[in-house]
Order: sequence, then C-alpha cells, then structure tokens
Amino acid sequence: MRLWPYVRLVRLRLLFASLLATTASCLGLSMPLVLKWMADGPLTGGDPSGVWWGGLALLLLGVAEAAIFGVRRRLVARPLAEVEASMREALYHHLQRLPISFHDRWSSGQFLSRATSDLGVIHAFLALPLTFLVVNATTILVGCLVLLSQRWTLGLLLLAPAVPLMVASSLFEARYARASRQAQDHGGNLTTVIEESVMGIRVIKGFGRHESQAHAFWDLARRVRGAELHKARLLAGVSALFVALPEIAVGATLVVGAHQVADGTLSPGTLLAFLATALVLRPVVESTGSLLALSHEAATAADRYLDAMALPGLPEPEPTHTRRPTTEPGPAQLAFEKVEFRYPDAPPDAPAILRGVDLHIAPGETLALVGATGSGKTTLTSLVPRLYEPTGGRITIDGQDIADMPRAELRGRVAVAFEDPALFSATIAENVAMGAETVTEADAARALRVAQADSFVRLLPDGPGTMVGEQGLTLSGGQRQRLALARAVVGRPRLLVLDDPLSALDIHTEAAVEAALREVLGTTTALIVAHRPSTVLLADRVALLSQGRITAVGTHHELLKTNAEYARLMSAPRPLTTPTGHREQSGRTS
Repeated sequence: MRLWPYVRLVRLRLLFASLLATTASCLGLSMPLVLKWMADGPLTGGDPSGVWWGGLALLLLGVAEAAIFGVRRRLVARPLAEVEASMREALYHHLQRLPISFHDRWSSGQFLSRATSDLGVIHAFLALPLTFLVVNATTILVGCLVLLSQRWTLGLLLLAPAVPLMVASSLFEARYARASRQAQDHGGNLTTVIEESVMGIRVIKGFGRHESQAHAFWDLARRVRGAELHKARLLAGVSALFVALPEIAVGATLVVGAHQVADGTLSPGTLLAFLATALVLRPVVESTGSLLALSHEAATAADRYLDAMALPGLPEPEPTHTRRPTTEPGPAQLAFEKVEFRYPDAPPDAPAILRGVDLHIAPGETLALVGATGSGKTTLTSLVPRLYEPTGGRITIDGQDIADMPRAELRGRVAVAFEDPALFSATIAENVAMGAETVTEADAARALRVAQADSFVRLLPDGPGTMVGEQGLTLSGGQRQRLALARAVVGRPRLLVLDDPLSALDIHTEAAVEAALREVLGTTTALIVAHRPSTVLLADRVALLSQGRITAVGTHHELLKTNAEYARLMSAPRPLTTPTGHREQSGRTS
C-alpha cells in the first residue's frame, strides 16, 4: 500500500494479470477432474476412444494454461519497467533537493544501493510475488473446495498441516524481515567502500594501502555473507516445513484412501482425482515460503526507499508577500547582514562558524575574502547560492532576501567555482556548458579563453569534444580548476563567487588567468576567497574574516599597514590556523 502512488497508474494491468494467472491456475485444478472422468468412465468401461478424448482435453488445458501465463508476463513487463524507472527518477530528483548538510552525513553508497538493488527487489516483487501471493491464495482456496466436495474426510486430513504452517509463517515473517533489513544495510555499506576505493584508487596506490582497504572490504563482505547465510537458514527452515508437512499429509491421505477403495466406499477415480489435486496444490504450497521471503525482502527494500524519499527536501515555496520584479541585467549588489551559521551536526556548546557577519559589496565591485584556515571563508561563500541556510541574519541581493527567492532564480544570478573542482563524465564542452542554461560555441570559447584553458583543450584528441574521465582524473589539478573557472564565467553571471580558484595553478598560468579574469570582473560583482597576494590584487577591497567575524575591511595596501593579522597572512609561506587554533566542525575547512 505504501507503494500505491507509484503503481496506481498500472493498477488495471496488474489486476488483469492477476486474473489471468488465477484463471490459468484454476485450469490446472480442472485436470484432476478430467483424470477422474477417465478413470471412472472409459478406463472402467473399456472404452479406448474415451481415453484419447481425455488425453486431448488434458493437452488443451495444459496449452491454455501455458499461453495465459505467457500473456500475463508480456502484459506486465513494460508497465513494471516504467514503475521502476519512475521510482528511480523520483529518488534522483529528491536527492538533488536534499540539503548539502544531509549529503555531508549520508554515505553515497547507501543511496546507490537504494537506487539500484533495492529498486530491483521491488520490481521483482511486483512482477511475481505480488501476483502469485494472490494466485496461490485463490488456488489453495479453490483446491480446498474441490477436495472437500469430493471427500470431506480425506480433505480435512490433507488440509491438517494448514494450521502449523500458518504459525510457522508468522514466526518466520518477523525474523526474516529483521534479517533482510540487516543484509541490505550491510550491502549499502559495502557499496560505499567499493565506491570510495574506486574514487580514491590513486591515494590507495600512492600510499600502498591495499592491505588495509582490503581488510575493510573483507570485513564488510563477511558481514554481508553472514547476513545472507542467516536469511538462507531461516528460509531453509520454513521451506522444509512447507515441503515436509504437505508430503506427510499426502502420504497419510493415500493410505486412508487406498483402504477406502479396497472397502468399496471410494471409487478409484475419486482417489486418483484427489491425489492429482493434492499434487497440483503441492508446488503452490511449497512456493509460498519463497514468496513470503521475497515479499519481506521487497518490504525492506520499500522501507529503505521510502525512508530516503521521506527525508526533508528543500521546499521551493513562492514568497507569501509580493515579490519585487527582477532587476535589469548587470552587476548585482550583495549584502550580509548579521549573518550567523553553525553546522547542524556541530556540538551544542561549540561556537558558531560565522558570528554576526556584516559585509556589503557594491554592484560591479570585487571583494577578496581573506582569513586563516578554519575561519569560515568557504562556509560564507556557500551561503550565497544557498547550499546552506544561515542560522541567523540574512543575505540580500539587490536588497531582496535570498531566502525569498526560488533557488532556481537565485542560482541563475549567481555562479560559483569551488576550490575542489568537480567535473563529470562528459565532454569538456558539456562540463563548461553546465554553468548556464544556454551556451553557444562562442560563449564556451570565451570562457575557456578567460580561464586560459583553450590552449590545452586544443591539444586534446577531440578538442572541446574530448571526454573527461570520472571526476576529471584524466586531467591535472590545474586543468580541472581552469575548466571549473570556465564553467563559472560562461553564463556572464551577475554575481560571481570564487573559492580560491587559482590555488592549483603555477605562477605563470596564474598570471595569465588573472589578466584575462580582470575582463570578466569588470562586468560583474565578485566575491573571491583568496590566499595569495596576487589573487587579492584582483579585488577592489579586501575583507578579513577572523574567528567567524569580519574584523577589517579595506584595500590590500591599507590592511598591510594597519592590520597585523592580515600582514602575517599575506607574508606567511602557507595558510595559518586561527589565533585560537579554531577549526570548523565536522572536519570542514575553508
């Protein structure tokens, strides 16, 4: 029922498929009646032609049963594939709407297992167990009526295992559900380890950590193995009961029925039909244990999927008050007003990362943000495109609170380039084009030129059409950073946020990029996190962020003369920690 919103559109096909399968199963139950007619009629009366007619009837019933099952399978194949695809698409879109703080806490392997293996289990459940639990229940009910109508005493003897099987099923249900959840959770953790090993293969090889990673992998693999074996033991136990008890009942029925035939109180045809009906029901009963197991695995998979879908996303409500019209294209004004922020997973007694930040950037102005490692620079820049939400104060663009803007509109005004550039398994042109809605070849060429990436792109086998490997690992760090910068400037944004965008460049390339970047900075408003004096000189003003507060604002030369901390940061051979040694919580650095 929890999956009903996803299967509602194909409910009629599923219902029709269940009716077809039930019809086919009931055709199988009619075969014992034909056998009874043959045994008590043509065989007893010595009429060979009647046997041929009975054989033909059995053949036609068998062909009809097989054909109906084939039609059922074809009927549900495409709709169920569409259900699985729609559920996977819904999960992907939901993951895109989850806040960054959530992705900081959840491992990607858990999401991967939900989007692949869990949905595969759900699809398998909808294709077989969902239908055949209904079919089996109907078949057993009809079979019981047939048995009782032929000889109610033998029918009750044959149905005696029903009560213990029901009790066994209820006990199996609870234990298997727990085992199934544990196995699928361990599988998600194993997926995480595999993904991290693939993504970090250079680090593993570089430090020779094959053994430690292998031990971590095998530890989780053994847990998955143990959980699967526990499931197998539970399923083996209940399957043994579902096989043994009906077999014992059939044997007892055969002995009692044979005595009644010998006494003349039961016809041979009736006994034959009775046993044939029992043999038709036997695989139905035996398969019920496996169907229950598959159903519980699907229930666990559905719980994991729906748990992910129930995570609070990022609502996009329109502001309740009258929105101001969007300003004309051109540089935007950016202001931070008493902005505070702490990460959701930070200890309650830990100080906020940002505390009362006040900062105003005029339209067309470039502001460099300087601070020691851990002072909150990256966190501050992440608030502008609303990757995180401020826990206090507000941020405005052209006087409008960004919290009142739909995120699509906000991110259409703001372009970002992070210190750690993320590239995708696509062409260089496609990676650059992600920075704007519509990008022409001329726009892409200009962006590559500004980022001084055009020279190395031309030397690649297919130029801008060259495929970039996963995470851009086929490129150097400086090349990846230049492509990320090209992606940020390709859409001619009104507001540009750059987080130390030149850190991986050599001094000659850095100088060339800075010279080209000045052209872009003259047409936009920019906030640049900087560690090098050469990057700071791109800015009109500099803001010093210290222990979560803006402690000084001025030009580079003014702050060198008047602020000792700023002078120390600009002259230090490498970034320093804050005076108190404070670093951002949860391992985040700026």
